[in-house]
Amino acid sequence: MKTTFITLCILCFSVTLFGQLKTTVKCPVIEVDVLNGIINHSILPSSTVGEIKLHLPCFTSFEDESATAKCGGGVSYKKDDVYFFTSRDYVEIGPAFTGKLSLPLMGASRNNLFHWLGAPQIKEAHWEAFQTSYGILILYYDTADKINKIQFSSKTAQTIQLCE
Repeated sequence: MKTTFITLCILCFSVTLFGQLKTTVKCPVIEVDVLNGIINHSILPSSTVGEIKLHLPCFTSFEDESATAKCGGGVSYKKDDVYFFTSRDYVEIGPAFTGKLSLPLMGASRNNLFHWLGAPQIKEAHWEAFQTSYGILILYYDTADKINKIQFSSKTAQTIQLCE
């Protein structure tokens, strides 16, 4: 009986000794400052894959920058509908975006943007490009002329290369 008790105590002690505490990564809300081109107060369109993964650890997938990488590499957040194209220095936000925008652009009417953004630098049927202090902001419109996709970059309208 005494031997059984000692064996049981040793077994319980060894299980507790080798058990590990596991922490859950807390995923921050993605906050986009559209006028300054910054995400979560630190991520720029020109940030690297490593910098993005460090500040936003809950990514869906990533691809390091290389000549063979599709669109030059980047980090995807499919749940939040946000994509970073790191070698091309731009960020894309889709219609299912779940984070916070500094300006309520997603779903906004094309006719209500002037007071926030001024006149577009380039105006096309389904998109417009606005010059910003950090580079360029491109807004895409659905058939009702409501914004359904946002792209912003540290590049200019003449130098940006979008992924197709």
